[in-house]
Amino acid sequence: MAKTAAKQRRSWRVRKVVKKASDGNKRPRLSVHRSGQHIYAQVIDDAKGVTLAAASSVDADVKKAIKSTSNKGAAAAVGKLVAERAKKAGVEKVAFDRGSYAFHGRVKALAEAAREAGLSF
Repeated sequence: MAKTAAKQRRSWRVRKVVKKASDGNKRPRLSVHRSGQHIYAQVIDDAKGVTLAAASSVDADVKKAIKSTSNKGAAAAVGKLVAERAKKAGVEKVAFDRGSYAFHGRVKALAEAAREAGLSF
């Protein structure tokens, strides 16, 4: 019971920070998920419940441009691609949702590449 309660509190804490950053769901959020081998990013409009843009290291566009799918270079390529797709969908400002991941390493590389490509958060 205690382990489940701790996970639930952590989840609430993460969601609270994201909700505050997105001005109460007025801005779409750039959600990041990383696994051991890949990194995924998507721009989500929570008000409508729709994904506006997405990119990952599994995409053919990214895979042919990188050597490995599990390093900072791959994360930067995904960040650049998701920012381009979001801008094409008409999104300029997002709230960065790193989930429970620390803003370090691949997550930071993705965020910096997205900022350089034109997203503001």
